[in-house]
Amino acid sequence: MSNNVAGLFAGIGGLEVGLSRSGWETTLLCEIDPAARAVLSHHMPDVDLYGDVRKLRALPGDIDLVAAGFPCQDLSQAGRTRGISGANSGLVGEVFRLIKRKKGPRWLLLENVPFMLQLDRGKAMHHLTSMLNELGYRWAYRVVDARAFGLPQRRHRVLMLASRTEDPRPVLLGEDAGPVPEPGCAGDYPCGFYWTEGVRGLGWAVDAVPTIKGGSTIGIASPPAVWLKTGDIITPGLRDAERLQGFQAGWTDPALTVAGLREGQRWKLVGNAVSTRMSEWIGSRITNPAGDCWPESVEVNQGEKWPRAAWGDAHGTYAAPVSMWPVRNPYEHLENFLEHARPLSARATAGFLRRARSGSLRFAPGFLDDVEKHLDRMSAAEAVA
Repeated sequence: MSNNVAGLFAGIGGLEVGLSRSGWETTLLCEIDPAARAVLSHHMPDVDLYGDVRKLRALPGDIDLVAAGFPCQDLSQAGRTRGISGANSGLVGEVFRLIKRKKGPRWLLLENVPFMLQLDRGKAMHHLTSMLNELGYRWAYRVVDARAFGLPQRRHRVLMLASRTEDPRPVLLGEDAGPVPEPGCAGDYPCGFYWTEGVRGLGWAVDAVPTIKGGSTIGIASPPAVWLKTGDIITPGLRDAERLQGFQAGWTDPALTVAGLREGQRWKLVGNAVSTRMSEWIGSRITNPAGDCWPESVEVNQGEKWPRAAWGDAHGTYAAPVSMWPVRNPYEHLENFLEHARPLSARATAGFLRRARSGSLRFAPGFLDDVEKHLDRMSAAEAVA
């Protein structure tokens, strides 16, 4: 039996790279963005690459797994929140069109943001699971934290696995490291936060950065900031962000061959990508689920909130009491991922301070003092320059 993968909405290959590390072979890719296509063409030159998924007539008969990190813009809390019917996220319907044939792929792997569990009272999840039930699939999903795989990025994502012929429960739910406590005192580690926030939220993360985002809709980069133990405030560089997603530094360099590409668009490619270690874990689990166990489940009644992990089929939906940490791999500290960082500018620092002072958030001791000192240093340095 082969282990061939078709990657739809492939982006820069986060799902496919991780799957390849666990023994899967990508034989088809589909991605519409020219910059992402340039990255895929460079790193996977021998794989058939298609553009618009709506023009893909059918999948080859030898595909075993369809992987689709379908667009999240309409599902993200930071995005437009139009829901599953939005122009972008609604494209997941193309996935169902392509897998409808009776002898379709053994596995379907979907990835998206956790906000879809609650957006519009879970309408997106109702849509996805209803389609899978109608097609005769058993499915399971789980919210997973990228930190479980050793990367210092607090990135929560929904992994959803479905099959007509296989049982996804031992794969996705049969391994659990249990609740993992947050790192200790902030003063002992660098702390990541969103410098674009400060009034109602901060994205505070000890020895990690909050979720790396794709930036604004017009391609303006907005990497998180990091408060160092020295008191300095910095922002990771693009190559740092690539590594924080599990790629090698410079992975998106081939995008520079696209005429008119802005640096912010490369940040979007990285921010929208799937963590390669996350997909490597699930790829290895599909190949070797290591047992038939999964935790005792409780039926979810219609109208209840979608739990953080669940499984189901046409007969019902059942919550699974598992954590966001299926494993607890050796942790790599944030300070080792800041090789290309630069100081947060005076303008960005001043804007953050203004918002922080106008809100009612509580901050770690010494944090705002260090931000103010950083502003003084940057203002003086930029005045001289």
